[in-house]
Amino acid sequence: MDELKVMQEHEEQNENRGDFHSKWVCTANHGFAPYAQEELRRMFGSVKSTMLMPGEVFLATLGSSEDEAKRLITSSPPIFLRHLFPVHLEITADTAVEALHAVVEHVMKREEIGRGRVSIQIRKTENSSWKDNPAALRDELQHRLAAMELEYTVQAPEWIISLFAADGVWYVGVSRPEDNLSDWNGGAVRFQREEGQISRAKFKLLEAEKQFGIPFDSFRKAVDIGAAPGGWTSFLLERGLQVTAVDPAKMHPSLDGHKNLRVVHKNAADVSFREHEFDLLVCDMSWSPKLMARMVTGLLYSLQTGGTAVITVKLLTKKPMALVKEIMSVFEASRMQIQGAKQLFHNRDEITLYMIKY
Repeated sequence: MDELKVMQEHEEQNENRGDFHSKWVCTANHGFAPYAQEELRRMFGSVKSTMLMPGEVFLATLGSSEDEAKRLITSSPPIFLRHLFPVHLEITADTAVEALHAVVEHVMKREEIGRGRVSIQIRKTENSSWKDNPAALRDELQHRLAAMELEYTVQAPEWIISLFAADGVWYVGVSRPEDNLSDWNGGAVRFQREEGQISRAKFKLLEAEKQFGIPFDSFRKAVDIGAAPGGWTSFLLERGLQVTAVDPAKMHPSLDGHKNLRVVHKNAADVSFREHEFDLLVCDMSWSPKLMARMVTGLLYSLQTGGTAVITVKLLTKKPMALVKEIMSVFEASRMQIQGAKQLFHNRDEITLYMIKY
């Protein structure tokens, strides 16, 4: 514990001299951590990073203070960096009991978290000194913090206590959810599968709604390009929209005869609509991203000025950052203003674009 205190005091002295830096535990979709690292390098210059979970979680040291790093990251949200939290305490201890004692000691000094709802978010590596599951560690930590009389919540917390128990080192931080890019543990947004749900594709729109604040309930008429079997179409119908679904393949039988659904059994390249017919266009096709962009831009005449487009871009390349930049440029040249671009938890090997036509 003495060595830990010396390290913290040293960092405070560095900040007083203007030698700012901060540490963060960062998370991306599996296999995309290198691109999240590159995003940070482009934003901050030199970034020192250490992988904690291969291809997914890494520790990053940024050449900026915590406040400055938060300002930069939240003002220009990265595409591939899904979640992060600031590291306020690093614990190297022989046993989990000793490490847990240090966590409790640190958190109990943070009096500000007693004035709001708190979420404790735990993750661990397989070889962590904590051998039980993360939920057990969370419960044990809550038990030991009982004297603080905190109000715990899973959703919509005002403060998040983050703990990543890695091999040999525990990383702890206390932060506001907006500074973590997500208020879900590691940015892993979970939705419960409903009875009769057509596909898990619906979760992409649910997560996009939460991530970007898309007002799906406010739209009236939507076109779903490449709609089969109907995961996105069913979501929009549930929200009360009139939907035109375009796909030569069959739609799910549960959608047959829906009063607000029109199905066009054609390839998207072979359809035509009235000008400004729709106020929402969505597309989740497993096509070449360049072909998809060409096809969608060819149908943008049917989208009203001020209308919204939500599309996924498949990352079928070893250079996804360059591909994303190219596809975004294609849409921007077609009078689409990009409101958000993110590799969501449910995206896997793709990103979601949220755009408005001007």
